[in-house]
Amino acid sequence: MVSDSIGASAPVTPRSGQPFETEEGPAQSEALFDLDLRSIYIAIQRNKWPIVGIVTAALVLGFVVTLLTVPKYVATSRVLIEQEVEQILEDKGPARIAPLDAQLFLSTQVDVLKSQSLAQRVVESEGLADDAAFYDSLGVKMADEGDLTSATNYPGDLAAFRRDLAVELLTKNLTVNLPLNSRLVSIMFTSASPDMSARIANSVATNYIESNLARKFDSSAYAREFLSQQLADARKKLEQSERDLNQYSREAGLIRVGGQGQNADKETTLSVTNESLVQINSAAATATSQRVAAQDRWENLRNQPILSIPEVLNNPAVQSLITQRSTIQSDLAEESVKHLDDHPNVQALESQLARIDSQIDSLGNSIKRSARLEYEAAKDREDSLQSRVSGLRSEALDEQDRGVQYNVLRREAETARALYEALLTRYNELSATAGAASNNVSLVDVAERPNEPDSPNPVLNMMLAFLAGIAAAAAFVFLREQFDDVMRSPEDVERKLGVPMLALIPKVEDEVLTEDLADPKSPISEAYLSLLTNLRYSSGDGLPKTMTVVSATASEGKTTTAHTLAKEIASQNRRTLLIDADLRRPTLHRRLANADQLGFTSLLAGEKNLLDVIVPGPVANLYYMTALPIPPSPSSLLATADLEGIIAELSKDYDHIIFDSPPVLGLSDALTIAVHVDRLLFVVDASAGKRGSVKTSMRRLQMVGAPIAGVVLTKFDASKISGAYSYYGYDYYAYGEEH
Repeated sequence: MVSDSIGASAPVTPRSGQPFETEEGPAQSEALFDLDLRSIYIAIQRNKWPIVGIVTAALVLGFVVTLLTVPKYVATSRVLIEQEVEQILEDKGPARIAPLDAQLFLSTQVDVLKSQSLAQRVVESEGLADDAAFYDSLGVKMADEGDLTSATNYPGDLAAFRRDLAVELLTKNLTVNLPLNSRLVSIMFTSASPDMSARIANSVATNYIESNLARKFDSSAYAREFLSQQLADARKKLEQSERDLNQYSREAGLIRVGGQGQNADKETTLSVTNESLVQINSAAATATSQRVAAQDRWENLRNQPILSIPEVLNNPAVQSLITQRSTIQSDLAEESVKHLDDHPNVQALESQLARIDSQIDSLGNSIKRSARLEYEAAKDREDSLQSRVSGLRSEALDEQDRGVQYNVLRREAETARALYEALLTRYNELSATAGAASNNVSLVDVAERPNEPDSPNPVLNMMLAFLAGIAAAAAFVFLREQFDDVMRSPEDVERKLGVPMLALIPKVEDEVLTEDLADPKSPISEAYLSLLTNLRYSSGDGLPKTMTVVSATASEGKTTTAHTLAKEIASQNRRTLLIDADLRRPTLHRRLANADQLGFTSLLAGEKNLLDVIVPGPVANLYYMTALPIPPSPSSLLATADLEGIIAELSKDYDHIIFDSPPVLGLSDALTIAVHVDRLLFVVDASAGKRGSVKTSMRRLQMVGAPIAGVVLTKFDASKISGAYSYYGYDYYAYGEEH
């Protein structure tokens, strides 16, 4: 049986008072996030009529909204945005954007399409600020003088007020869509007029293309203006640097001369000192070489005999004299053979020979003298040139020192000239190409007049209304289930309390309750037998020797459960004592013939002994102890009495002792009794048991360490529980009955 299987599990709260898990604990927290389809189905079944009502109301509301909604027409134009960027200050032509920046570029263009500046451009180009049809298509009244009274930011400026209003309306109804991985941007405008929607969509696209070109032209104009200013500054710097260079050249005596041939574009500096130094130095070098040659010649000739000098021998005059001398010598030899030395012929020839020798010596000496003079002249010229070189060298070094500053000024001038020429070239290029740049935006689709309204869409609206109704109904069911603390079923007991359920007692009408309890085959009798079986196997010790039956509040079936449980135990040939422990509202004495029978109160107070307060019950092995007389302070009496000793004494004569305790809430009586028994049964009314009160009662019991065996769910009405809960109905306990 279902109740058997549930009750067979061990109790969660041992005698030691270990706390049990509630919905705040881990078990309930995990259950909160588990998807239990059966629980969802049961919740839907329980709330089916509210769900139907909510969904129906949502559908009706959607239908009414659809009827009352003004039709809206959407016109769409499309523009293609190429991924190009014009280089203004560098002559590199169009450059494609890197893939990582492409999406950023396109997103920026979408923001440009949504910008206030473009909207103002469209408003001005189409004259929308004063177009009544534009306002009517958007369901807005055209502003007049009367509207300015509430517009404090537009004192008397109706045109500005209308312009800003038109811009706001245009941007509010304009939609720009950029599909993923596409450069085709859709421009959509929504209004109540199909013609106005198409007109505005096309105007936005056209003005965007024009503004894109205008931005490029404006960028070029700014660059030209910037370059013009930079060009003027560069010109001034160039002129000043040239003046400084010329002034310094004049002061330093440097002459600037333009290049020739391949170096025609280069400027050179002419220096008289340097030119003179070069020329004089070259002449001095020549003079030195000439002096060395003359000196060598003179040194070679100075100590040489006349006729051993090649230049003398090669002299034609000397050669002629030598020839004459040879002839005279030949004649002299012939005469010497014929005549003596004093012969006139001999003497004449000797005189001629002496004269010839004298002439040869004179010529030779003249040649040697000319070599010496040449050497002396070369040496004098060398000394003069060296002296001049020394003077020019000093002047050249001074001039080089002045050339350092000249080179600095010349480089400044060259730098200024290069900058000026570069700026002039770029300025001329921008001036020639201004306004001729290609546009990277083109119109692909022109917005056509829409024939069908985009909204309202009856089918879509009803579907959305249905989904909204479902969502609202789901929220309603969820909140209702979350805030619903009624214990209706075993699942509610275990889910909301975290304790096992020992028995499920069906609801029986009061007029037939006694009769059904007397019938061992009635559903309620079967339920209590199931409780007894589950209680027997709820622990390893079998059926508890002492137990108490409690509930959170009154009238939950606690007394009936205690009486029936005692009767069933006694029917199994076990001496059972049922004690009415409700000292405030006792009921057991009403079942006895002697309604004034003294009982538990007298025993606690020590006024009576056990034999005086125990009376036999209606069946064998069943004995009763009433709660009379009603004490003035039940809590004090229970707290001061030797309750443990009384239970120990009673346990000697009875196999089982059952206490019918008072409710837990607001009282301490049940807590006092609970700590002295082996097991505690907690009774919950399925028709009225509230989780809050039950949990509060259980917390109180847990604080004192009460050994809770489980929960008995009473007054369970399966006919009011839909879904799987009906499984716990009468048919289950009435198995085998004839129908």
